[in-house]
Amino acid sequence: MSFGSVIRKRRLELDIGLNDFCERIDISPAYWSRIERNIEKPPRDELIERAAAVLGLRLDELFIEAARLPPDMRRDIGHVVRAYRRMRAVHR
Repeated sequence: MSFGSVIRKRRLELDIGLNDFCERIDISPAYWSRIERNIEKPPRDELIERAAAVLGLRLDELFIEAARLPPDMRRDIGHVVRAYRRMRAVHR
């Protein structure tokens, strides 16, 4: 599933209208609609964080759907890569 699809599915599950949701995260409904329809790429980190809070989604999961590392992991990318490589080597 794509970032936009995950967001839209959860928003609809919670019965939150697009305009209401966009007001809560302080973004244009037209722009957010394009994100949910996968016309736009996932938004900047701050909006992902706001969306996760409103929708009650795990932040890490949304960053995974956005195909990027969470901001705290980007600060130490070397550690993340080394840990990933060690984990992969153990499971081969």
